[in-house]
Amino acid sequence: MLVPAAPAAADAPLRDHADQMGFEIGAALAANHLQNDSQYADLAATEFNAATPENAMKWESTEPSRNQFDFGSADAFMDFAQANNQKVRGHTLVWHNQLPSWVENGNFSESELRSVMENHIDRVAGRYAGEIAYWDVANEIFLGDGSWRDSVFYRTLGPDFVADALRMTAEADPNAELWLNDYSIDGVNAKSDAYYNLIRDLIAQGVPIDGIGLQAHLINGQVPGSLQQNIQRFADLGIKVAITELDVRIEMPASQSELEQQARDYRSVMDACQAVDGCVAVTVWGVSDQYSWVPDTFEGQGAPLLFNDSYQPKPAYDAVHEALGGTGDGDGDGDGDGDDDDPPPTSGPCAVDYSAANEWSTGFTGQITVTNNGDTALDGWSLEFDFPSGQQITNGWNAEWSQSGSTVTATNTGWNGAVPAGGSVTVGFNASHDGGNAEPEAFTLNGQSCSVS
Repeated sequence: MLVPAAPAAADAPLRDHADQMGFEIGAALAANHLQNDSQYADLAATEFNAATPENAMKWESTEPSRNQFDFGSADAFMDFAQANNQKVRGHTLVWHNQLPSWVENGNFSESELRSVMENHIDRVAGRYAGEIAYWDVANEIFLGDGSWRDSVFYRTLGPDFVADALRMTAEADPNAELWLNDYSIDGVNAKSDAYYNLIRDLIAQGVPIDGIGLQAHLINGQVPGSLQQNIQRFADLGIKVAITELDVRIEMPASQSELEQQARDYRSVMDACQAVDGCVAVTVWGVSDQYSWVPDTFEGQGAPLLFNDSYQPKPAYDAVHEALGGTGDGDGDGDGDGDDDDPPPTSGPCAVDYSAANEWSTGFTGQITVTNNGDTALDGWSLEFDFPSGQQITNGWNAEWSQSGSTVTATNTGWNGAVPAGGSVTVGFNASHDGGNAEPEAFTLNGQSCSVS
């Protein structure tokens, strides 16, 4: 069972609490939204310490024509994840869906299709060798009754295509963990039994296999009662387990009681994973409701994620926050009361915690948590400090950033200007430097000096 090593700030983002626990809280990210929607990118960077490419690494995106590879979106995703120190789950190498016609309808012989598959895996997994933590090597290979899905790979190569793909990926990227992934295998049922038996057989054959991903595309109020039992039995095989594509869809319009039920469902999933030592991560399938796949797929249903269409946290956010050791007081109308066992320093009207979370030869990612030590809530704030070594802000999130000479100013956005007494707000940025990266020595909040921890 995961236990936090030390408390993070009360209102710290999800990733800070997850880091304290040695846990991964991830999101599926779309490269186009990262590039075109700053609020989306800001939340993706601030809240999550792991990331999965939503579509950018699927076969139709990376190899739309035979031997004609396109890594533009995948590279953009990787640049973002690496800049924000996020672990990456590669998704996915072999899948019957989002498969270009030249593969699906190629009428290849057994040897030809095996060669096509090997070349694709070699080029895609090989391109990011050493940079991907986990690969979803084979995706959705069974039907609900536990029988094999009638994909082009199964029809042509038989069930051995899974072992072949795992071995090919191990050769292309020896450092990545190799996983299988599917939906509706969250509880103990015929489909999850098929995976259990397959993985047991793969291990017995010496085929490299490191983990199983339970997608967990759930209906509100219907978390499988055997979820933890299912996670445990896979972990007992000696592999890792993760919740890889979590969302909880609601009949629209969503009422407050339905949102509260959704929060309980998210908490149940988090608790089930965290109760098993081998369950290492929970990834939500998207950042905000507005871009979710659910409304286009399930008529009349939606609102499945942690943030609503306006990027405001929902009760589900508070539930995940609490599960990670936070207060759950994320303005998502949850039950958190904002209390914390380890309160921030009370010297001065404000306190600042500054860190360079990720640094490279020409730049770094910075994070600043500001705590309001005053007796009254802030309704709008402006943080100011000076860089001592000529650093230059290149982009930032959770604030409006500006810089004049060495002086940097971060002003609240429309959604995080209210900071209650004793509450905190966390902002972040990327910046360049010329070799020196000394930390700022003084900060002011609304013109008043803050203590620095």
